[in-house]
Amino acid sequence: MNRPLVVFDCDGTLVDSQHSICTAMARAFETVKLTPPSRPEILAIVGLSLPHAMAALLPDADEAFHHHIADHYRDAFRQMRSDGEVSEPLYEGITDLIETLLVQGWSLGVATGKSDRGLNLCLTHHGILDRFVTLQTADRHPSKPHPAMLLQAIADADASPDTTVMIGDTTFDIAMAVGVRVRAIGVNWGYHLPDELIAAGAHAVAVDSADLGRHIGAP
Repeated sequence: MNRPLVVFDCDGTLVDSQHSICTAMARAFETVKLTPPSRPEILAIVGLSLPHAMAALLPDADEAFHHHIADHYRDAFRQMRSDGEVSEPLYEGITDLIETLLVQGWSLGVATGKSDRGLNLCLTHHGILDRFVTLQTADRHPSKPHPAMLLQAIADADASPDTTVMIGDTTFDIAMAVGVRVRAIGVNWGYHLPDELIAAGAHAVAVDSADLGRHIGAP
């Protein structure tokens, strides 16, 4: 019997990491003597794997430079974490939602543009790492919206596309779900606009964690 599965994006869905992401991005650009992108420009690419994000921000640069500045971003974020500057608070109600879904019989997973290390540190910090049966990151998969990480999450959880729900705040999350015919639910507290999520194929856009629970429903 296939197990029902809810797969969450991380940044902008489970945690609000925008301040840390924007700060690390600014430092990466400053390191190579470039003017940092604006905050809206940075938030628009959250969810993509780093080289793809850099390609979107610097379309005239070559692939080698995209990887070069991505390395500077990683270095900046690691230094911020070492210095205690990283802020990734859970959105209100997320812990309760996770516990409710588990009681209802859902398996839980994460599919994110974060690294393995970054995701594990984030979830461990909040004491919820053990709630998830599958963790898929940019370290082992092509960038969203490629469906590889969602397909692997489904396989790990012994689920199927028709028993899976994808939760995310960006069009990249929604497009990934649509690509494998998984029901997609957007959230309005992240980094892309609700109208953009609906246009990308979201079945609904939740306004808070309680509303998200209602949209997910019983397995």
